[in-house]
Amino acid sequence: MSPDSLKNKTINGVVWSFLDTAGSLGITFIVGIILARLLSPEDYGLVGIVFIFTTIAFNIIDGGFSNAIIRKKDATEQDYSTMFYTNLVISLLLALTLFLYSSGIANFFHRKELIPLTKALSPILVLNGLSFVQRTVLTKQINFKTQTIISIASSLISGVVGIAIAFWGYGVWALVWQQLSRQLVNTVLLWILSRWKPLLQFSITSFKELFGFGWKLLLSNLLDSIWKQLNNVVIGRVYSPQTLGYYTRAEQYGSIFSSTLTTVMQRVSFPVLSSIQDDKSRLKSAYRSLIKIIMCITTLLMFGLAADAKSIIIILIGEKWQNSIPLLQLLCFSMFMYPLHSLNLNMLQVAGRSDLYLKLEIVKKILAIVPVILGIFVDIYFMLYGMIIINIISFFLNAHYSGTMINYSSVDQLKDILPSLAISLFVALPMWLLSFLNISVYVVFAMQFLVGTTVAVSLHEIFKLSEYIEIKQILKQNIVKFIKRKK
Repeated sequence: MSPDSLKNKTINGVVWSFLDTAGSLGITFIVGIILARLLSPEDYGLVGIVFIFTTIAFNIIDGGFSNAIIRKKDATEQDYSTMFYTNLVISLLLALTLFLYSSGIANFFHRKELIPLTKALSPILVLNGLSFVQRTVLTKQINFKTQTIISIASSLISGVVGIAIAFWGYGVWALVWQQLSRQLVNTVLLWILSRWKPLLQFSITSFKELFGFGWKLLLSNLLDSIWKQLNNVVIGRVYSPQTLGYYTRAEQYGSIFSSTLTTVMQRVSFPVLSSIQDDKSRLKSAYRSLIKIIMCITTLLMFGLAADAKSIIIILIGEKWQNSIPLLQLLCFSMFMYPLHSLNLNMLQVAGRSDLYLKLEIVKKILAIVPVILGIFVDIYFMLYGMIIINIISFFLNAHYSGTMINYSSVDQLKDILPSLAISLFVALPMWLLSFLNISVYVVFAMQFLVGTTVAVSLHEIFKLSEYIEIKQILKQNIVKFIKRKK
C-alpha cells in the first residue's frame, strides 16, 4: 500500500471511527441528560455496581482474539469461525455465572435490589459474544462507516426505550432496558450489515495460534479492567451507591472526549500500523504524527472540560448533581493521557510483544493499589489524586518500552506533546477563573466557550504547531470533499 493510499485510508478510518464513537456517545450523552433529571444518583449507582462485573466479562469474552486476528495478515474464514464459537461459549458461561451469583453480589454490597438487576443484565454478555467477530471483521477492513451506522442506530433506539421507561416511573429499570435494547439492536444490525456468517468449522490449530498471541492480551486487558472497576467497587462498598452515582456521572462526562479519542486511536491505529509493521521508518513517522495530533486535540478538550465542569454539570443535569463537579475536574486530569497510553500499548502489539504488554500491565496494576488503599482508608479525593500520579508514571513506562521498538523514547514523546500541553493549560486557566463569577451559570458558560475558543485559535495560529497545521489540512480536505459530493 502506497503512503498516500495508507494516509487516505487512515484519515477515512479516523473520520468514520470518530463519527461512530462521537455519534454514539453524543446520543448517549443527550439521553443521559434526560435520564439524570428523571432518575436519582442512587439509581445510577446501583446499575454502576452491575456494570463492574459486565465490563470485566466483556474483556474476558474478547480474550485478545480480536487483536490477534487483526494483526494476522492471512486470516482465514476458519480463523474467524473458530473465534466466533470460542467467544460464544465463553459468553454463555459468563452470563450463567453472573446470573447464578447475583445474590452474592447483592450480599457483598448490602443491597438486595441488585439480585433482579444483575439477572436482568446478564443476557448482555451473550448478545455481545454473538456479534464480536462481525465487529472484528469490519475493524480489520478499516470499515468504520458501517459500524457508525450500527452504533448510532442502536444508541438512538435504546435511548428512546430508556427515556420512555423512566418517564413511566420504573426508575432504575430504565437504565437496565436501555442497555439490553442497545446490545440487542447492535447485534442484529451487525449480523445483517457485516455480511459475515460463521462456518460450521472449529480448528484446534487456529485456536492455539490465536490464543498463543491473545492470552497475554487477555490477562493484560483483564487486569486493566479489574483495576479500573476496583475504584467503583471501593466507592460502592466503602461509601454508598449514591456516591458511586456521582462518580459514574463524572466519569461519563470525563469519558466523552477521552474515551472517544482513545477508542478511535485503538480501532484505527492498530490495523493501520500493523499494515506497515515491516517498514520501521514509515512506522515511526506515522506513529509520531498520530501522537502529536491526538494529544493536541485531547489536552485542549480535557483541560477545557475541567475548567467548565461547574457550568456543564449544573446546566445539563441540575444542582442535585453538584457533588460530581470536583470529581469530574480531577478525572479530567487523570484521563487526558488515555489516548497516549493506547497508542503506546498498540505499538507493543504491532511489534508482537504481547508478553511485554502483559508484564507492563502487572507492574502498573501493582502501583495502582496505592490509590485504592487511599480510597478505602483516607478519602475518595485522595484516591483520584493518586490516579493522576499513577497515570503519569504509566506514561513513562509505556513510552519507554514502545519507544525501543522504533527508537522513539519517552523523552522524545514528551518533547513532542509539551507544546500542546502548555497551550491547553493557558487556554483552560482563564476559562476556570470565569467559573468564580457570581452571575448566571448560562452566561458564565457562554463566556468560557468564547474565551476558550478565542485563546485556543490565537495561540495555535501564533505558534503554528505542525500537528495543528495537519489537523487544519485534514479538516479542509474533508470539508471540500463533502461540498463536492453535495454538488
